[in-house]
Amino acid sequence: MENSLRSCFTVAFMVLLLSAGQLQKTEAQSRCDSVQLSWCLQSIVSNIPPSQDCCRRLRGQQACLCRETRDPTFGGYLRHPGARRVATACGVTFPRCD
Repeated sequence: MENSLRSCFTVAFMVLLLSAGQLQKTEAQSRCDSVQLSWCLQSIVSNIPPSQDCCRRLRGQQACLCRETRDPTFGGYLRHPGARRVATACGVTFPRCD
């Protein structure tokens, strides 16, 4: 009986862990906010170095950059050559988006 209870507890714990991992993935996806990239627009279209706020927000959106390149509002800016320059200055690896 004790082994059965222990097995049941172990299975329940594993299900909980797997669910938590899926929740974290969903939360990360919901954090994509193209408006955060507006802090970098001036640096993208000019030769002004990016601000610390721009870099912080760009790092926060790094996982979303491919998705954001398709955004009708900011996608054009992210496809601009200055976007890669700003990303490099901020230490952000700009992904190859297919």
